[in-house]
Amino acid sequence: MPTYVPKKETVEHHWLLVDAEGQTLGRLSTFVATRLMGKHRPTWSPAVDTGDFVVVVNAEKVKLTGRKLDRKIYRWHTGYPGGLRQITAGKLLKQKPTRVLELAIHGMLPKNRLGKKVRHKLKVYSGPEHPHQAQQPQRVKISA
Repeated sequence: MPTYVPKKETVEHHWLLVDAEGQTLGRLSTFVATRLMGKHRPTWSPAVDTGDFVVVVNAEKVKLTGRKLDRKIYRWHTGYPGGLRQITAGKLLKQKPTRVLELAIHGMLPKNRLGKKVRHKLKVYSGPEHPHQAQQPQRVKISA
């Protein structure tokens, strides 16, 4: 019996709705990254996008355990001399609440062309509202 390899035309992508309120950042990120890549399906293939679209709401209410709000630092460089910038997780969560979750999830995705394609299937919103009602996303409960 030959090995089944899914074709990109035959893969069915679903829309999932995840509520981040009260969820731990790392556990939520691994759940979402798994669904985006499609590793929860028996038809997963590393070369084919078999994942689902994921809509995350209430990103501002995600939890960070321990002292990560003060000690976790996000660093980036502007490309100019002396352009090293940094911000703590607590400040970033107040300024751009969606960015903390996006960075955590993007770090768990593959760093190739397929990973960039998968990133576009993630939709993160800071409040409970989202503009994707037409896609009828299915609400998913994450066990804590």
